[in-house]
Amino acid sequence: MFIGAQLYTVRDHMQDLNGISESLKRTADIGYKYVQVSGACDHEAEWLKEELDKNGLVCVLTHYDREKIASDPEEMIKRHQIIGCSRIGIGWFNVHETGAAAFYEKYKDAAEKIKNAGMKLYYHNHDHEFTKSGNGTLLDDMLALFPADMLGITLDTYWVQAGGGDPAAWIRKLAGRTDCIHYKDMAYDRKMMAIGKGNMNFDAIIKASVDAKIQYALVEQDNCNGEDPFDCLKQSYDYLTAQGLRAR
Repeated sequence: MFIGAQLYTVRDHMQDLNGISESLKRTADIGYKYVQVSGACDHEAEWLKEELDKNGLVCVLTHYDREKIASDPEEMIKRHQIIGCSRIGIGWFNVHETGAAAFYEKYKDAAEKIKNAGMKLYYHNHDHEFTKSGNGTLLDDMLALFPADMLGITLDTYWVQAGGGDPAAWIRKLAGRTDCIHYKDMAYDRKMMAIGKGNMNFDAIIKASVDAKIQYALVEQDNCNGEDPFDCLKQSYDYLTAQGLRAR
């Protein structure tokens, strides 16, 4: 398993092309090789690929416009082929309001086309997917509708905990369904923290990730509480590499 950086952490620095370039360089300088591109301003796929290559970075997952994924999956496939990324991610959907069936109807065709292109659609959870529902939780409902080769889950450890779930147990439950997850720590007051700075049981989370053969654990911190987000990425990097995890 490799660690990587979810660039949504530094999104405020990626709102113009120069900012994206500088953010990729600073992320690579920390030691990360693998990244998820998310939260950036509009940019051409060819330009992004050049910038990634220039910094020795590999994009393993994205979060992209969920409406465009549904309406024009062919364009999304082409874009991801250019940047060399086989995982097309949806960062949020109001499943708690619509139910899992509405998500399925909206994305089943796109998921099938993405699969046929040798790629995979990924869905990132928040806490509301752990609302009790027919198959156990809303997330279980989603899993029941989509076969594993059509929908992966980018499991977010913080949001599992916030939703009342056990992150390590869910990582094991999703073994074979996903190979990318988000590592995010939580303090007692639900404050988002750099990995190792909060109260979550990352010994158990890391062991479960290894047991489940997760390929990429992507560090994310939506809110850095006034700290420099690059410093937060560095703190998480230092903690995880000290636990023996590899960045490359």
